[in-house]
Amino acid sequence: MCRNIKTLFNFEPPATTDEVRAASLQFVRKLSGFNKPSKANEEAFELAVERVAAAAQEMLAQLVTNAPPRDRETEAAKLKERSATRFAGSK
Repeated sequence: MCRNIKTLFNFEPPATTDEVRAASLQFVRKLSGFNKPSKANEEAFELAVERVAAAAQEMLAQLVTNAPPRDRETEAAKLKERSATRFAGSK
């Protein structure tokens, strides 16, 4: 589950609200053990996602670095290469 949580800081353009929410959803899924909560737990689950997303958004806004912003395409290519290397032997 958490393998889907990507680094969101120091990219140009900055992370979108949707990206932060998706990472928050993955985090809450991991903590709760639910991929999709039952009706009884749905409200608490969604509230947790909202709060984690708000905290993450606030943190990303406050972080500072002297490093140049990373390029999304370059990082995606690195991940694709790493994945190809990792799964090359499983075919």
